[in-house]
Formats: sequence, C-alpha cells, structure tokens
Amino acid sequence: MDPEYRGLRLGGWLYDARKIVRNPEFKKSIIFGGPDSGYGKYAKEMTPAQYIQKVKATEIYDPVLTFQLSNDFHIKKILKNYIPEDTQSDAYGVLMEWNNIYYEKKQILFGGRKAYPRIGVVQWQMRSFNNLEEFLHQVDFFVDAMAGYNSDLIVFPELLNAPLLKNFNQENPAEAMRSLSEYTDDIRAAFVNLAITYNINIVTGSLPQLRDDALYNVSFLCRRDGTWDSQDKLHITPDEAQYWGFKGGHSLKAFQTDIGKIGILVCYDVEFPELSRYLAEKGITLLCVPYWTDTKNAYLRVRRCAQARAIENECYVAISGSVGNLPKVENMDIQYAQSAVFTPSDFAFPHDAIAAEATPNTEMTLMVDLDRDLLKELRQIGSVRNLKSRRSELYEVLWKPDMDIEKNTGHK
Repeated sequence: MDPEYRGLRLGGWLYDARKIVRNPEFKKSIIFGGPDSGYGKYAKEMTPAQYIQKVKATEIYDPVLTFQLSNDFHIKKILKNYIPEDTQSDAYGVLMEWNNIYYEKKQILFGGRKAYPRIGVVQWQMRSFNNLEEFLHQVDFFVDAMAGYNSDLIVFPELLNAPLLKNFNQENPAEAMRSLSEYTDDIRAAFVNLAITYNINIVTGSLPQLRDDALYNVSFLCRRDGTWDSQDKLHITPDEAQYWGFKGGHSLKAFQTDIGKIGILVCYDVEFPELSRYLAEKGITLLCVPYWTDTKNAYLRVRRCAQARAIENECYVAISGSVGNLPKVENMDIQYAQSAVFTPSDFAFPHDAIAAEATPNTEMTLMVDLDRDLLKELRQIGSVRNLKSRRSELYEVLWKPDMDIEKNTGHK
C-alpha cells in the first residue's frame, strides 16, 4: 500500500475517533484553522479562492486541505496572514468546520421532538353512513386503535366523508358537494377533540370546504395540543373541476409538529415535484399524501410519484387511500388503494424503499416507526445526496411573489 495513502487512511481513523460520531451528546461541531500548505506554488497563477476550488475538484492535491475535505470538514473562511513566515502557504490559511449530524440538544421531558415517531396510516373502507354521527363513530374507532399503539400521527384518505353524499343525491353533483361541505366545520372540530382526547396528531385526509363562494378540497392537521391548520389541494383534476366545481388553493405550508416538520400534498399534488421540493427546502422530514383513486392505473400514478418524492427529497412519504364501493354516490362509486409508507433508497433503508404497505383493496391500518436520525445521516454521508448535490446556482424553486405564503401560526 502506498505510504501516503496508508497515512490518509490512518488519519481518517483517528479523525473518526476524534469526532465520536455515534455519541449524539458530543460536541455540535469542530472548528479549527490550518494553512493552505500547497498554495505557495500557485500564488502567482490564481487567487486563494480559485486554489481552494481546484482542491475541492481534486485537480490539485493539498497536504492539509485534501485530507480535511475528505473527512467532511467544510471551509468557512479564508484567513490572510495566517502564518506570515510560511512560504509554503504564502501566509494564507483557512477556517474549517465539521458538523456533528448526530448532535441534538438535550430535550425537556415534555414537548420535545421524538427521533422515532410512530406513524399510523388508515386504509379506509367507503361504507354507507346514514348520518354524521355514524361517520364520526367510525373515525373514532380508528383514532382509538392507533392511539392504543402509541402512534404519534395518523393519516386518513382524501374525501373520506364522501359516503354522506348519498344524502344529497337529489341535487346535481356540484350542489351535492357544496351541501357536503356544510359538515366540514363540525368534522374538523371533532377531529381536534379526538387529537386532544387520544393524544395524537391527525391528518384528516381531506374534506370539501366552501370559502367566499368557492369550493376547495382541504386537508386539516389537528395537533394534539389543540391547535389546527389546513392545506388546500392546489392542483384540481379536470374531472374534479368539471364535475364538482373544486378550485385550487394558493398556499403551501410546512407544518411544525412535535415530531418535526411535515408537509401535506393531497393526491394529484404529489404528481408535481416542485411542491415537495419546496417543502423539503423548508425542512420537512415526512410528507403525508391523502388520496382517492378509482382505478389501478390512477393509483399507480400517485404511488410512483410518491416514491419518487421520497427519493428526491430524502424524506418519508405516507400515502393513505380508500377502498370499497359506494353504489348510491355518483362519481365515487368505485375505489382502488394500497396505502403505504415509502423511504429514501439507500443502504440504511429497506432494499425496496418501502417501510410498509397495505394489502390492496382491504380495510386495514399500517404502523411504522420512522428513524429521523437516518435522514440526517443520509443527507450528509449517503451514497447519493439529492438535496446536497442539487445545483442551486443553476436552478431553484420559487413561489411567485404575488402568491403570498400563508404563515403557519396554527389555529385554536
């Protein structure tokens, strides 16, 4: 083995010991200064910044910088007159930092964020309900069951209250959906009460909501501290617009919860990669996708896109759909679903990037423990690092200035 290579390997092992990587209670970072040991030979040809870029690109070998960069140290600042008498570096040095991705501040007993939150996903059977009370009784059953297994969050599917449309079959479809929206405030209030009662965060699937005489498809996040917030479906399918008169929303939010930041994209929205990338840049680790699909090919569009979003954005994605038939409800008579929780694709995760999946077209639940520390590790030292490798100097996702992002303050 080449002596210089052997020296680098030995130095790397010593640095791993120095970092004590697996101890999350160790230091948050290591910062030090060092000389640009080889810059003196290139001082007349390029600036220190140009030299550093060539070292980063492995076009030039620097005895100090090359080793530090290969051990996950990052250059914070160029230092002038670091060692004035050092001709090898032409008196230039660098300030370097290593960040401990496992570091976490000590958290208080109550109100802290869990590193391993438990997620519950409901694959909901569309069945006939005669009234709102019967519907809420079924909701209560699933929340109770998930809470019994100490789940931290439960996800329901899109338009889960659609069976109540049968009460308005004498109306045309658009009028029937507007009539169904009259239940929404009561359903949201019931979900908030369930979140508090069972000490669980709830993504309510989605419900129709009438605002300023426009009909929106809205998902509510009901936190277990009693606050709630909402996310409108932004992209409306041609059928939803023509048949029910839904309008697309105008804001996209990353929600703060006691298990970290999460995002919600309702069904069709997950097929637009810009949205999940925007949320990833806001810091989400979990994306919830309530959906409703009638056929397998429609379901596969949602599934494949959701899997891509997990890989692209290095986050978990939970999809929740409905199954069964509603013979007395127009345009929602058949359902197809296979709910699942997807992961990024790397060695630390399941080989098929699927944490769990339901049996197709069967009412059931999934429960999955999500390791948030694995996401930290992936984003820093994964085989590929989609977020870190993105060429932000070439392109970025921007929300248009005239479409203000609503602040996530939470509602009482």
